[in-house]
This record gives sequence, structure tokens and C-alpha cells, in this order.
Amino acid sequence: MESLPTVILKPGEADRIVAGHPWIFHSSIMRMTAQAGDGELVQVKDHRQRLIGTGFYNSRSKINVRVIDQDRVEVDQKFFEERIKAALAVRQRHLPNATSFRVVNAESDFFSGLIVDKYEDVLALQISALGMEKQKARIVAALQKIFSPRAIVERSDVASRKFEGMEEANGLIAGELGGARATTARFSDVEAAPRELRATPITVNLNSLKFETDLIGGHKTGMYLDQQANYQAVAQFAKDAQVLDCFSFLGGFGLHAARAGAKHVHMLDQSADAVAASLRNAEANGLKSNVTAEAINVFDWFKANASAKPHERVAPRFDLIVLDPPSFTRNRASVPDALRGYKEIHVRALKLLRPGGTLATFCCSHHVPAGLFQDTILSAAFDTRKVLRRVATYSQSPDHPIIPMIPETEYLKGFAFELVR
Repeated sequence: MESLPTVILKPGEADRIVAGHPWIFHSSIMRMTAQAGDGELVQVKDHRQRLIGTGFYNSRSKINVRVIDQDRVEVDQKFFEERIKAALAVRQRHLPNATSFRVVNAESDFFSGLIVDKYEDVLALQISALGMEKQKARIVAALQKIFSPRAIVERSDVASRKFEGMEEANGLIAGELGGARATTARFSDVEAAPRELRATPITVNLNSLKFETDLIGGHKTGMYLDQQANYQAVAQFAKDAQVLDCFSFLGGFGLHAARAGAKHVHMLDQSADAVAASLRNAEANGLKSNVTAEAINVFDWFKANASAKPHERVAPRFDLIVLDPPSFTRNRASVPDALRGYKEIHVRALKLLRPGGTLATFCCSHHVPAGLFQDTILSAAFDTRKVLRRVATYSQSPDHPIIPMIPETEYLKGFAFELVR
């Protein structure tokens, strides 16, 4: 380990790393003792030559080093087995009854650039950092040893890979799925390309509800596991309610509401495929009789249903409205535009909410903190002359752990507001 190239940080740059943040930017580096290959292991020291970590180096990335440990470590299959088992133990402790969940959540589990999701007996792997890409063979071998999955699919179809000097990858890399079989039982020690695979939906169980999920073409690695706990939490407001589920995707909030005793649930999503899948999910769970869905842009639907002529008022008709949009912003520069979008949908939603009803609303952008998100909601309430009572606060499910020293690990926030008047 002493022979590893050493990255020496500038004075004052080590504190954040010692506190637990894994990213070292080019501007933080004072010098290197030797040239390191991209994706290779380096050791990191402060300006006084004290060891503060080991990580993967990449000169092509803005993040020059992704620290994986605060000590010297041997990165072999055993390393990945131990780390993944430790991450799994966290999930088993906090989600003991879940059969589908995120096993590895990148920085949250000190695996910067690696995500592993478990969908019943199939694993989905997403790699966004070159260092982890070069370790793919060991990662897959460790996953096979720990889980013995029916299949492992790769969903490394994320734009961020290009900033690491990699192309996107999507397909079957181990096992068998939908009649397709991976071409090799194991990877070579260097790299392996996933086998292309057509959309092959599997049935995923969340809180004892069945969801048809496309692990190859679906959002993220298939579905939104980060809302698993919130699906149940929001459903407590659904009994005997008329429910509107906006940005419904596969029907997570809507179907949980229907099972909880809603009179009727109407789901909205722009994707016709997602709407069709959500209706199949409703039928598979015996909930089709009180569930409808519509393929439409949610903003367009609100304009058509929450607008009134001058001197007229919109008639409120829902007891529970759920807003769970995709992120409106990918960077800080677009936050103002995102806030205008958030305010617009809240203004229109509040017009359709009956007094005493509940608005459950979420934001999944790291760049919009909870306080700013709540201020936007309250601004919408002011413009519509509504008074809200906050009755619940939400975060991401515990399989997406939050490390406070790594702000990027906390992105999902939500609130439930009761309409007082």
C-alpha cells in the first residue's frame, strides 16, 4: 500500500474528508507523488503528510478522488463482500419485512459511484464512477456470493458516466431473465459488456402490493424504492377519500391509497406505458374497481381542471392530493425555474383540495432544501388565500441512508399539509 501514488491535499482541504465526505476535487490537491492511472487506487494525505484515506483516482472527472476508506485497504472481492454485507445489515434492521430495497446507496454506504437495488430475486447494478467500473468483476462476484440472485442487470445508463470518461451501459450481466441468459458466468478481471435485453417486467412486492416493473427500461433502476416507506405513511389519509395521485408512475401512492380504503383514486402520468402498467397493477392487486388513470401532462391537466372564469371559483373535489414529480432541477442555476414550477402545481392543487383534506407533496432535488420547498408551498397557499396545517414530514426510505456530513445523500423531502380553510 505504501507504493500507491499519494495525493497530497492543500492546507485546510482535509477536514471535510476526515469528517466523512468522500469527494476530492482537483482544486483541493496540492500535488501528487506519482502519476496515477485513471480508475486506479491512490492514498490521500493532508499537507502534513498524515494519511486520511484511500480512494479511486480519475483525472478526467471533476471529482479527482473518490475516497472509499479512511485507512489503507486492500480492494479485493472480500472487501466488497464485507462492505455489501454491512450495507445489507442496515436494511434488514430498518426494513425487516422488505423483499425489494436498495442494498447499496453510493456515498451513503461509502461506495461512491455504485448503486445496487434488489428487486425480489433480481439485482440491478448502476455504476457512475470509473473506479467502480474497473472493479465490476469483483462487485458482481460478491453480489452473487451474498445473494445468489436469479439475474443481475446493469442500469448504468446515466449521463454522469460521460464525465468519468465512460459510455452508458444497459443489459443483462449475470444469470437469466426473460429467457435471456448472460453469455458468461463471470466477468474477465478487466471489464465485461452487458448483454442487451428487451424489456422484461418482473413482479416486485412493496408493502405487500404487487408492482409490474421493467428493470431494463423503467425509471432509475426500475422504480422509486426511495418512497417505499412514504407510500404507507401517506395512505393513512386515504380512507373514504377522493384521491388524486399526480406523477403516479406505476401507482405507488395511488394503489396504497386504494388499499387503505379510498372511495376513488385517479392517477395522472405523462407516460402512457406507465399508466397502462399502473392499471395492470391495480387489477393484479384487486383494486381496479375504484382506480382510474389518465395519460396526460400533469400541468396541462391542472390548467384544464383547476382554472375558472373571472368571478368564478374552482370547485374543490379531492380529499387527498399527492404531488410526487420528477426533479425539476439538475443544478443550482435552474433552481429559480424549478421553484416556479413547484409553485404552479401547488397553486392549482390547493384549488382542488377540499377543506379538511390533505396535500402530500414531495421534492426529490438535492438543490432545493426542505425549508425552501416549504416556503414555496406556503407562497402558493398565500396566493390562493389558503391556510395550511402541517401534519407530517417525510424523507427518503431508510434503504437510502442519510449521512449528514455528505449533503448529497439527502435529497428527498416531503410534507403533508391539512387544508384548514
